Amino acid sequence: MTTTGSPLNAQPETPRATPEGSEPHTTTTSPKRRSQPRTAHPRTAMWAALAVGLGLLLFIGVLATRDSATSAVAPSPLIGQPAPDIDGPVIQGPDVEGGGPGATALRLSDFRGRWVVVNFFATWCVPCVREHPELARFSQSHPPEQAQVLSVAYDDQPEDVRRFFAQRGGGWPVVDDPGSKVDYGVRGVPESFLVAPDGIVRSRIIGGVTAAGLDSLLRQAGASPPG
Repeated sequence: MTTTGSPLNAQPETPRATPEGSEPHTTTTSPKRRSQPRTAHPRTAMWAALAVGLGLLLFIGVLATRDSATSAVAPSPLIGQPAPDIDGPVIQGPDVEGGGPGATALRLSDFRGRWVVVNFFATWCVPCVREHPELARFSQSHPPEQAQVLSVAYDDQPEDVRRFFAQRGGGWPVVDDPGSKVDYGVRGVPESFLVAPDGIVRSRIIGGVTAAGLDSLLRQAGASPPG
């Protein structure tokens, strides 16, 4: 009796042919791969970087494109309070004593006895460029002993400020006082404050001003019309 399938009668398995120069095929159990920490896909990182960049551009755009509106009179804890003094070197325009650009430091308190439009601006700010002719019109229509514009450079370079005024005109003083933007709570430009002859803040204007809007604020505050 012949028993089939018995290991005793099984023929030895002939090795499988392999291509010349290769090793015979063997079946092995591959070791388990260690789990690798997941890393962000390059495209995911790219889109995240683009989103951050877009957000930054939008933020800069808000700062650089404040609407010019006479109705943008905003509340401020400074209204009704003494205006923080501004003290810095003159970048452009005459100082109070006529010493010339950069001759001396200029203070807001030097203008006591007249209305002052304290204007925070920057040469790289588009609405500041648009409001500049309005400030020039206001300055020309008021004698300096009655009303005065005093601009404060906001994160700008003195040579850029001088070039800006040389190209666009305007003879009022511009000072460099980085600390004043903190004192006045200014976070963007343009932004202006109307200071009364007694040194009290009367109005805060967010966005570009107009000559007509400033005249309206002066009338509301009881100032005499320009003469």
